[in-house]
Amino acid sequence: MRFTFDRAELSAPPHGEGNCWLLANGLGGYMSTSAAFSVTRCDQGLLVAARSPSRRFCLVHRLREELATGTGRTFLSSQSFGDRTAPEEGWRHLSSFVWENGPEWLYEANGVRVRRQCGMEHGANTAAVVYTVENRTPEPCTLRVTPVLQFAPKGEPPQEPVPLEYADGTVRGGGLTLYIRTNGELTALPQSQETLFYADDGKDGRTGTGLGQICCGAELTAPGNADGHLELVFSTEPTDKTGFALLRASQTRRRALPERSGLKDPVARELVRSADAFIADRPSTGGRTIVAGYPFFSDWGRDTMIALPGCALSTGRYETAKSILRTFLAYEQDGLVPNYFPEGTEQPQYNSADAPLLLVNCVWLYYQRKGDADLVREAWPVLARIVRAYRTGTRYAIAMDADGLIRAGEGLDQVTWMDVRIDDVLPTPRHGKPVEINAYWYNALCAAAALAPVAGESGEGYRTLAERVKASFVEKFWMEDRGYLKDVLSGTAADTQLRCNQIWAASMPFSPLPPELARRVVETVYRRLYTPWGLRTLDPEDPQFHPFYGGSRMQRDMAYHQGTVWPFPLGAFYLAYLEVHGNTLEAARTVRGLLEPMESILREGCVGQLPEIYDGGEPGPSKGCFAQAWSVGELLRVYERLERIETTAAPDRPAGEDRRS
Repeated sequence: MRFTFDRAELSAPPHGEGNCWLLANGLGGYMSTSAAFSVTRCDQGLLVAARSPSRRFCLVHRLREELATGTGRTFLSSQSFGDRTAPEEGWRHLSSFVWENGPEWLYEANGVRVRRQCGMEHGANTAAVVYTVENRTPEPCTLRVTPVLQFAPKGEPPQEPVPLEYADGTVRGGGLTLYIRTNGELTALPQSQETLFYADDGKDGRTGTGLGQICCGAELTAPGNADGHLELVFSTEPTDKTGFALLRASQTRRRALPERSGLKDPVARELVRSADAFIADRPSTGGRTIVAGYPFFSDWGRDTMIALPGCALSTGRYETAKSILRTFLAYEQDGLVPNYFPEGTEQPQYNSADAPLLLVNCVWLYYQRKGDADLVREAWPVLARIVRAYRTGTRYAIAMDADGLIRAGEGLDQVTWMDVRIDDVLPTPRHGKPVEINAYWYNALCAAAALAPVAGESGEGYRTLAERVKASFVEKFWMEDRGYLKDVLSGTAADTQLRCNQIWAASMPFSPLPPELARRVVETVYRRLYTPWGLRTLDPEDPQFHPFYGGSRMQRDMAYHQGTVWPFPLGAFYLAYLEVHGNTLEAARTVRGLLEPMESILREGCVGQLPEIYDGGEPGPSKGCFAQAWSVGELLRVYERLERIETTAAPDRPAGEDRRS
């Protein structure tokens, strides 16, 4: 898709800073600025390099750009500062910002047109910024570009200068090295600092300022009535690749990504490109992984298992999916899989009750696609241990009760996705039997029963237990008088809170709910929790509902799962809607109608991406991570299902006939 922002949009407050863009390199590294080419977060930069998804460093934070003509000097860059330095207001000359297969800006100033484009090499910590200067005046003009560096861990803006050494296009400092390649004139500059202001960090209660450092600059002069080209390549390793070659390779790769998926819908194809940003190598495991979200998160087990079906399977990246599955299979312990992969000699963290059950689901979904019996046989011992551990008990008080349902969590454990903990405060304590964990448990048992024969085992025991779990699930969770499922079985007031977690009981490949109850769950969720941007995490009528996400960490965390809108449960909602309406063409048309705002949603915030969250009261500007893997992945599954229905469903299929396995 092509998203174009014209001058009217870019000149209105906040002057192009309400949108941003993202390019990633398949290592966990990335490029990102605002649409005005400013940094409004300490986590943004033009080369955020990655040694792994959880070890990232901001090298090139931003670029100062000045155009010198016969009538004086003009900033093309935009930036606000945390001291009395006057802001750079290049947005005043910005005619358009376009996002398609990368970002592109067009400036008009004093008879000179300047086009800026950015690209990133896949599989390398290498970024390119290229300029085309069209000088339509009789006098020469000079474009001066000054890199502003940080040489600091991502998200930790320096408050004191980092000693830098510059020589012949190489900058060293803090154990990091940056190589700068340009076709322009690159010269050393007296080392200096600037104090940057981060408007978006201030909103989140983070440090709103940080230092950037200058030690060199590049420039190019275009003669009168002639064109000029300037390119800068930033890399952590020496490279002989030109900026324009890197730019073309980046654009060509992104252009080709949707073809493998086979998806036709323009929004779906854009989401395929979006999903690519999250797939990354993890050196510590020797496999692939999924970055949970930019700019804040690295790779987490729960997020990976939720995002994998959409980001890898719906996009046709089956070898990537297999690599990710093998990583988690290899790291299983006591029936659990890592929720967090640390670096070096640290041990993985296993505090997730849902990730192991979702791993079983992912193996099942992968097998459904590829019929890969070898992987099933390879995975089977781990899948069997997961089921056995949940039956007999494992860490974090995870164990099956006498009724066949799973209980999980005790003390200060937070083992579901609603996992906020503030010191000794748990805003959403869900100890007991969470509804989605037990929906995943039933689904895992059914999947195990189906996979067992492929591995040469009997599935009868899994099938028998699944029937017992199904009966208990309906008996214990369903509230006939309220028309929805309890959120948790704990004997507290939290049990009957209306939350979005119940939607997974209606959307998993194997549902514990009879069709009529699944339909009523979908109807209640739609009526009381649904928005086009996502599902509310708590009923607005609940006394604990928080309509706004922002402020101090305490204020943010208290709102995080207490009403805040999350896009990723939309995937389960739409899939459940299609299921309970028989996957008919009529149901597909209804969901298509509900998805109509998606193009404008992709235009807001990080262009072409879906965010982490929105306010619960009146969803407006996106918040949290500006690009979130499970948001993208879950919506991709919906578009894929819609295209399958529209291709294969019979027009006269009776409404309500269920296709669920």
